[in-house]
Amino acid sequence: MEKTALICGSYAFDSIMVFQDQFKNHILPDKVHMLNVSFLVPTMRKEFGGCGGNIAYNLHLLGANSIPMATVGEDFTPYMQWMEKHHMNTTHMKVIKDSYTGQAFITTDMDDNQITAFHPGAMSNSHENKVSDVSVADIGIVSPDGRDGMIEHAKQFADANIAFIFDPGQGMPMFSGDELITFIEQATYVAVNDYESQMLQDKTGLDLSAIAAKLTALIITKGGEGSEIHTQGDVIKILPAKAASIQDPTGCGDAYRAGLLFGIMNDLSWKATGQLAGLLGAIKIAHPGTQNHTFTLADIEKLYQDNYGEALMA
Repeated sequence: MEKTALICGSYAFDSIMVFQDQFKNHILPDKVHMLNVSFLVPTMRKEFGGCGGNIAYNLHLLGANSIPMATVGEDFTPYMQWMEKHHMNTTHMKVIKDSYTGQAFITTDMDDNQITAFHPGAMSNSHENKVSDVSVADIGIVSPDGRDGMIEHAKQFADANIAFIFDPGQGMPMFSGDELITFIEQATYVAVNDYESQMLQDKTGLDLSAIAAKLTALIITKGGEGSEIHTQGDVIKILPAKAASIQDPTGCGDAYRAGLLFGIMNDLSWKATGQLAGLLGAIKIAHPGTQNHTFTLADIEKLYQDNYGEALMA
């Protein structure tokens, strides 16, 4: 029987802007205590985003059963129509009265550095959704969301004995070291980028081997250098897939996490799972925005063969 993934995470409107210069040329190090800068951004796009939304979109393109769960605002209608257009499950999208959907304002410079301002809006009510609201879930993910929601959903997955990925992302600063240790002990897998892995070690006082020992797998992405998967005392190095071009890094990590879920759901090896996840990130980075790329599983199987010289579903 095909497995189903429950995706707990933020939904947001992303206002994405590109600064045609480098931030470092306009920020004076000796004046950061009185920072007052303005960046002219000639173009702006408003995109459908949010970690949960992006993960669900990519997993849906792969043809997997996925159930997104999130709290959204009264302004969510265009996003809901987008989900319905793509035949995505909207059953557990809870609209919070008198709230905005989460809003991210992202400015990227020519070095791919990003400055982001985020208004959580309805996301702060994510704890109003419960894992038990879903009748069937074989695997889950707790990605950046409202603080209370992340804590509650992790506990609910653990209590229900449902394997899940803990993906703290930019939400990590909301939690103490002890709270992060609790997440790690509840989770089956943890997925972080290189910077977040160092922050996780610093806040918990645990090194990578100690964190990995509590998990089935610890996955660390390293941008253009690929990724690595710590599992059963081994470290599996995943080479990066080739991107057709580099347009926009926003959402690459979410695409990667969709690949992780698909690999786990289909009992792929960790090497194949990591390579698939990296391939999805490479596809995403070649497109502006977070949900403007498209593919079929057949497309992925061909690209996987082209990149890695082997079949995905062997």
